[in-house]
Amino acid sequence: MVEERRAGAREPYDLVIAGGRVIDPRNGQDGIADLAIEDGRIAAIGRDLSGAARQRVDAAGLLVVPGLIDLHTHIYHKATAYGVDPDPVARRSGVVTMVDAGSAGYGNFAGLRDFVFARSQFRALAYVNISYPGIFAFDRDYSFGEASVEDLLSVDHCVAAIENNRDVAVGVKVRLGPGTSGEIGLLALDRALQAAERTGLPIMTHIGKPPPSYGEIVARLRPGDVLTHCFRPAPNAPVDAAGAVLPALRAARQRGVLFDIGHGMGAFGFKSAEHAVADGFPPDIISSDVHALCIDGPAYDLLHTMSKLVACGLDLKAVIAMVTDRPARALQRDDRGHLTVGVPADITLLAEANRSFVFSDVRGEQREGRFLFESRGSFVGGVFRDADPRPFEEHA
Repeated sequence: MVEERRAGAREPYDLVIAGGRVIDPRNGQDGIADLAIEDGRIAAIGRDLSGAARQRVDAAGLLVVPGLIDLHTHIYHKATAYGVDPDPVARRSGVVTMVDAGSAGYGNFAGLRDFVFARSQFRALAYVNISYPGIFAFDRDYSFGEASVEDLLSVDHCVAAIENNRDVAVGVKVRLGPGTSGEIGLLALDRALQAAERTGLPIMTHIGKPPPSYGEIVARLRPGDVLTHCFRPAPNAPVDAAGAVLPALRAARQRGVLFDIGHGMGAFGFKSAEHAVADGFPPDIISSDVHALCIDGPAYDLLHTMSKLVACGLDLKAVIAMVTDRPARALQRDDRGHLTVGVPADITLLAEANRSFVFSDVRGEQREGRFLFESRGSFVGGVFRDADPRPFEEHA
């Protein structure tokens, strides 16, 4: 895709992505333009920039958007039963920044950093699990809730893990529900909140089946905290039996709590999503919760999850914002999620494959979508990463 160009006189740009539809929600950009890269950073956005560039990428017919951010993944590959290798997933989904959502706690965070993050060609960040060992026992045949043992919920150790890894640690993760926090329930959430308060970072909380209830969980959350699996099916759905959004969710959003999809293998229902969107309650953030038990369906990856939300009634520009600007703000990372001149050139090239596709939620309910997002490659700090050339169906 990258074409070499002959150098003449001194050229101002290393590379220009030419003729694509540039969508940058933070800066209100949406139109056909060229985007120039110099020294790994965005140098200019405008018309007719490619004539003096050393390299040119023809992006005609493509969407040129900030590098996609998947806020909820599990990429502690080979150290956990459910962790996936981040780079193949990032290549096929156009993701530039993958955020691990609590696979590791204090006891094993160094391994996630040194053996996964350090070897990736993409960017990686992580929420630190409030539980000392992280999510250590989870596969199709066996699961033990890491937040169900009070002695494992060490606020001091979680804080230490964050302070020792400030460059990649973005918050605290806790999983709540009978299979994850057990009889402890909200105590695990309270411990996570204590660690978050001490470090000045947000938490991401998983919501499972009750107890605790959706209302009990969001009532404790603060501005900037993230509720993931927000459109899970009943029980603990975001809507009541009539399809109306629960008042507790509206109150939480009003004070700044963020609602994230976190699809995964058990946490996205079409009915919940459709009713919530119809009732004026779209998600703030779209993430895949990709791991070994859902990478071959029903979540697959971030692009598939984005396509599914379009099928639920969200428009394209809103979806782009939910995987770029909004997660960047949630992460408190001002250097990503937008295409402002001077920021690192993290960019994703997307195609809209206009064909029908049957989507499935975690309960097996199906909807027919009108198109799929497909990656045509990405740039990580100005360095091109080719897309997986296989059609979507061969990933399954």
